[in-house]
Parts: sequence; structure tokens; C-alpha cells
Amino acid sequence: MIQRNRRAKALAIGAVALVSSLSLAACGTDNNTTASSTGSSGAAASSPAAIACASKQAPLLAAGSTAQGPAMDLWKTTYGTACSGTTVNYAGGGSGTGVQQFTQGKISFAGSDFALKPADITASKAACTGGQAIDLPMVAGLVSIVFNVDGVDKLTLDGPTTAKIFDSQITKWNDPAIAALNPGVTLPATDIQAFHRSDDSGTTFNLTSYLAKTSGGAWAAAADKSWKGKGGQSANGSAGVSAQIKSVKNSIGYVELSYAQQNSLKSAAIATGASKPVEATAANAATTLANSTVVGTGSDLALQLDYGTKAENAYPIVLVTYEIACDKGNKPDTLDALKSFLGYIASDSAQQAIGGKGYVPMPAAVSGKVKAAVSNLG
Repeated sequence: MIQRNRRAKALAIGAVALVSSLSLAACGTDNNTTASSTGSSGAAASSPAAIACASKQAPLLAAGSTAQGPAMDLWKTTYGTACSGTTVNYAGGGSGTGVQQFTQGKISFAGSDFALKPADITASKAACTGGQAIDLPMVAGLVSIVFNVDGVDKLTLDGPTTAKIFDSQITKWNDPAIAALNPGVTLPATDIQAFHRSDDSGTTFNLTSYLAKTSGGAWAAAADKSWKGKGGQSANGSAGVSAQIKSVKNSIGYVELSYAQQNSLKSAAIATGASKPVEATAANAATTLANSTVVGTGSDLALQLDYGTKAENAYPIVLVTYEIACDKGNKPDTLDALKSFLGYIASDSAQQAIGGKGYVPMPAAVSGKVKAAVSNLG
């Protein structure tokens, strides 16, 4: 336990340093540097200027998680500056859409906020000739409970109360359950305007994983990428939810920290059972991610997260966004470009760059495994 706590503390300190540093250095064109088809791009250099472009560059189509949208925007711009022959078109659309398009063979890789289910892996074999889809954890972050409540600057919630709000069991902001968690805060006697995702979403999956684990039965449904709560209003994507919370008074919703920061939204602290409520920060998410374990087999690197953590300074509603790719059977005309791009975004420089966008750079122990898996894609 002491060793685990030391490890969590070290990672949290590292995350603070990375998040504090806006190391978004401009990428110089370096088209003379190429990666061989054996995937040397998996060990991309630490400087964006040294990105190893594919020996056979080609456009890449991708879609899926909106949680990783800001990270992907940054990465594809930086990579495209170095490797002008590889245009990365990431369409977003939500994790469910991305996985579906991938298993149908329409895109080179998908972004997903949840690990593949057995049915998804089985379906992927039609697109991955001689292989199957694998999970490559590439972006770590957290789900913020964002709010816009008249006269309220700070808000604390816990698992049971959050579940009841999103399931329409608590409908007024001055409900005794909310008031008990927020002594000294004047809560308005107004209706709660709760917003959830309308699309299948890994963000929803991670939030409902937390609710199912910590609500003491208040959230009756199992964790799911589709919204199962009663009542409330819906919006498409993290951008849609953010826009609603920003414009609708006395509202509450859930988005990734990056979207909360971009839209200047307030995030609730979470009472977990630790000595004090835990703020929604990258460093506090890193404490939780430090204790994640790889549960995938073979080249699959799916992670198990502890949504019920009670550790000090451990924010519980964390997420890991995966890139979904074929371990074998990728299309020959885009394989080199795929390995080059995925190798770059797994690199230290790419991970550090998104630290300034509200994400948590992937722990080195995980990113090292990702780099090795990318280099072995076939």
C-alpha cells in the first residue's frame, strides 16, 4: 500500500508539472525524416520537429470520441506540419459511431472512451483480415460535473446525490441532500436543468460507471454508453452539452475537463470518503490513474479504473480514451501512415503537449506498452 501511494503521489506531481507547462512548441517541417514500414515511428523523438513521417504517406480517416477531440485537433495539426503527405481527418461523432465505422471497415482507426466489448472484437475481424481490433490507451482525463447555478461558485456532490440529480429523483437545487454537502452555500429554490449526452458516448459510460459503483443503488442501471437515466434534456457531443450548460441557468451536465476549461465552466468537487472533497483537476485524476491496471490480453491494452477510490486527492470520475486499430490486417496503403501517426501521438512530446489542454499525460508505464504495440501493427 505504501508503494502504491508513493507511486500515485509521484505521478500526480508529474501531472502538475506537465499541465502547468504549455509546451506546444511549433513543429518544423521535416519531411526528409521517414519511418520504415517496420514501425520505427513507434519510438517518435521527444521533439515535435523530429516526427518520423511514414515512408509511404497517405490520408487517414478516423472518427469517434469527442472527449479526445481537442487533443486530436492539436496532434493532427502538429503532425500535418511535419508530414504534409498524411492528412488526418478525425470526424468525431461519439465513441459508438467510431467503433461502428471501424468494424465496418470505413476508417483506419477509431477513438473510443471505453474499451472494446467482446462483440465489438468479434465484429472487427471482418475489417481486420487475419487479425482483430485492439485497445491502445492514448488520452487520459476526467469527467467534470459542470454546473451553472445562480449565486453558486463552488459545489460539492457525491455518488448518491449525483445519481439522484441525473435520474430526476432530486429536482430542486435547494434539496436537503445537496444542501447537506454544501454547508454555508445559498442554493436557489429553482428547478434543476439536467443535461446528458444524446449520442452513445464513452463519457456517459465513465460517468455511469462511477454512479453504478458509488450511488448505493440510487443509480439502478448498469454502466452504459447509452443514457439510461430518467428525465433530463439531451445534447449531442461534449460540445453540445457544454453549450447548453453555458447558456441555461441552473443547469448541470457532464463533460471532459478540456471542454470545461475551454468554455469556462465551473466543475463540482466530489466527496469520495477522503478527508476532503476532491477537485476536478488533472493532478487529482493522475492519482487515480496511477492505480489503473492493464486487463487486456496480448496486444490489447484495455485498462481497469477504480471509480470507487477513496484515496486522498484521487478524483474518481476518470476516463481513458483509446485508439482502436487492427493488430493485424490493416490496409496496406495506409499502414505506414497509421503507425507513424499513432507512434507520434504516443510519444512523450505529444503527451506533454495535451497536458496544456486539460488532459492527463499517459503514465510512462502505459505509454511504453502502447509504443511497442503500435510498432508491431501489421
